[in-house]
Amino acid sequence: MPLPAPQPRTPMHTRRVEYRGFHRADGLWDIEGTLHDSKPHDFEIQGERRWAAGEPVHHMHLRVTVDNTMVIREIAVAMDAHPHGPCPEAMAPMQRLVGEVLGKGWRHTIQRHLGGIQGCTHLRELLFNLATAAFQTRSDSFAAPADGSPPGHLGQCLAWDFHGPVVEKVYPVFFRWQPPAAASKP
Repeated sequence: MPLPAPQPRTPMHTRRVEYRGFHRADGLWDIEGTLHDSKPHDFEIQGERRWAAGEPVHHMHLRVTVDNTMVIREIAVAMDAHPHGPCPEAMAPMQRLVGEVLGKGWRHTIQRHLGGIQGCTHLRELLFNLATAAFQTRSDSFAAPADGSPPGHLGQCLAWDFHGPVVEKVYPVFFRWQPPAAASKP
């Protein structure tokens, strides 16, 4: 379903973000993210330079390699376009995430290792949503853990509500029946 028709407007900025997931021959998983910012008109950052319409001001790439337990084994970073001279210095600190787990508390992990002036806002943004792409890539990520606990995605959105019809159908062992709410009296 499309959005409702907008009011008259002028395009000012385009950000494209893409994630792609791969299963490697060695059994590891590569998740790649790309961020591309451009404007439909010429613009200048005072004291830096001028960009032509459509020329990327940011064009950054990540590859995060994880194992089957979602432990980060490798990280590769590239910056094809960036607005300021020091920007590439933010690539090296990304290695601090090697050995961390891509899972619960991921945003806090990113903030701890790369928050503030330790890293790059745009690379952090790519990392935030990379976790979701990793879980979507791993076809077995929806399996229940061997310890009998529910998969981590249950209870994290409306569709995967422990009390809802999707969990009842897909993971009946974790379904939690709840009586319908009583109708409110006027």
